[in-house]
Amino acid sequence: MKGLVFLGDRRAEVRDFPEETPGQGEVLLRMRASGMCGSDLHKYRGPAAETSFPDNRIGHEPCGEVVALGPGVTRVRVGARVMQHHYLGCGRCRYCQMGYQQLCSDTKFKKGYYGGSLHGGHGDYMVCNERTCVALSDELSFDVGAMLACGSSTAYLALTKLQVSGRDTVAVFGQGPVGLAATMLGMAMGARIIAVDPSEKRLALARTAGAWKAVNPNDGDSVEQIKSLTRGEGADATIEAVGIPLTRKQAATSARIFGRCALVGERGQAVYEATPDIIHRHLTIYGSWTVSTFGMEEVARFVVDRGVPLQDLITERVQIKDGVEAYRRFDKQDTGKMVIVWG
Repeated sequence: MKGLVFLGDRRAEVRDFPEETPGQGEVLLRMRASGMCGSDLHKYRGPAAETSFPDNRIGHEPCGEVVALGPGVTRVRVGARVMQHHYLGCGRCRYCQMGYQQLCSDTKFKKGYYGGSLHGGHGDYMVCNERTCVALSDELSFDVGAMLACGSSTAYLALTKLQVSGRDTVAVFGQGPVGLAATMLGMAMGARIIAVDPSEKRLALARTAGAWKAVNPNDGDSVEQIKSLTRGEGADATIEAVGIPLTRKQAATSARIFGRCALVGERGQAVYEATPDIIHRHLTIYGSWTVSTFGMEEVARFVVDRGVPLQDLITERVQIKDGVEAYRRFDKQDTGKMVIVWG
């Protein structure tokens, strides 16, 4: 079977892999869609000498069909359509029982990560533990299921932590796949969304997703632009989906007094002046990392019930054989969601 690996220094390769058989408690998935996530770019761009697990297939947004069961599997059946939660976990600690395998307290399992230390979804098939499988509604396509497997669900969790409603104006910093999903889902929750991004292509996608206003930092200070759109007060809530010091600072300072801010973009640093930026403004800051298996089920129901057209955020569907070139395009960071598809 074919699969995609990262070699570091912006190099990728499609390789032939042997067929796999599921072990105890595992299932074999025939991949139908596997999303390309902005967090993949950290590994894609990293130095070859520091590339971890270079022989493992990447892709942590898998969605497909169960085609074989290993011994002891009881939770899923052959033929089931599933999204795959890409963290293994021990399945026993309190965090795993909450569906947050990524927070597993057992160090033996904590680093079990499909698309990293374990083979991921960028291949014709993948083996995973049955507890990482989340049912995909018949009303949702496989490519939307791949979006929900990480990026879009991550955006949803941040919005729910902020308790976004129709009373709110929300500024979303970064209109990559996660930020675009936050824009569309936040609009579906009734909020007015201010989309912030330096790419006019991505701002155009944000408008399609339902953004009320678009802010390009190349046109002037983002914080001042947001305040000018909100009677000088700032946004009721903000989401930072970039992961750089500047936008983290701006996400905090563009929120109004008694406002809320969710940090989603990973890596890098954040530098605040604690008293003027946070304490004296009664600002609440949330950290929000991926989502639980139960959260994936919740956002999938929300998308179906509200008719949220997440598929409109997909700008390219590519075949696995074209994965190398697809990541070259994705690396430019001016696209919407890109998904590898089968069938």
